[in-house]
Amino acid sequence: MITSFQMRAARALLGIDQRTLAELAGVSLPTIQRMEASTGNVRGVVETLMKVVEAFERAGVELIGEQARSDSGGRGVRLKEPGPPRRVGA
Repeated sequence: MITSFQMRAARALLGIDQRTLAELAGVSLPTIQRMEASTGNVRGVVETLMKVVEAFERAGVELIGEQARSDSGGRGVRLKEPGPPRRVGA
């Protein structure tokens, strides 16, 4: 549904911190922190996950799932398969 990488990228696009996302989604800050600390797909109560996804959508961020097309235009983030971080200029 949503990965921790997508959550962090979406927050970065919006220029908001975890506290602001928690307020926008109507969930607690520790909930957002736990979600972002997970690896891969975020696990949690479906209702809570939907609140976060809906908060991103209201703020203008479209979360693109794996193998999904994005035809609506605008900017976005799509991650390829996670790999080791690369150093710039390496």
